[in-house]
Amino acid sequence: MGDERVKLVLASASPRRLALLDQAGIVPDLLNPTDIDETPLKRETPRSLSARLAKEKAKTALTMPQVQALQGDVFVLAADTVVALGRRVLGKPEDAEEAKQMLQLLSGRAHRVFTTISLISPSGSQRTRVVDTKVRFKRLSREEIDSYLISDEWRGKAGGYAIQGRADVFVRFLSGSYTGVVGLPLNETISMLNGAGYPVYYTWMNAKSLF
Repeated sequence: MGDERVKLVLASASPRRLALLDQAGIVPDLLNPTDIDETPLKRETPRSLSARLAKEKAKTALTMPQVQALQGDVFVLAADTVVALGRRVLGKPEDAEEAKQMLQLLSGRAHRVFTTISLISPSGSQRTRVVDTKVRFKRLSREEIDSYLISDEWRGKAGGYAIQGRADVFVRFLSGSYTGVVGLPLNETISMLNGAGYPVYYTWMNAKSLF
């Protein structure tokens, strides 16, 4: 399928996920973010929440007019990241005070980041994989937390931090996928795309970097 008929849709507006794909030499043909209810279900675990939302995002994107209008073989890729402390989901803080509370909770403790990728191939089959990463923060001082809040990096970030930014200095230990914590586990994503028949390495010879 290494020709121009093959299209890739990224069901996300995240500049981080777009940049990670570009890092891997892949430029989506369409960015098609979805607006779905991300409220956890009763007794739903963080891992299950991440998997369910990624699947729903991919399925929802597939039905949207912009995607339906594409010609050729269309692959739809979606992802969802959930930061969890035990069974507690730490979503995107609404304000600095909530972000501060999250950072205080994470200080000196280990937490998990579940990032799920879900891919719908032209045949309609859907593949989904959850990538589980353990992250431990050092004990954060009041000055470190206050300074980080002033940086505004916490805005729009699950758990109130961006590991690819200043918060990287908070990390004492990481086991799993660094890019998964950023928002898109590259090793697993490329493996899934290649396994589904998307011409990953053909794009390496033809794609031009967006950045």
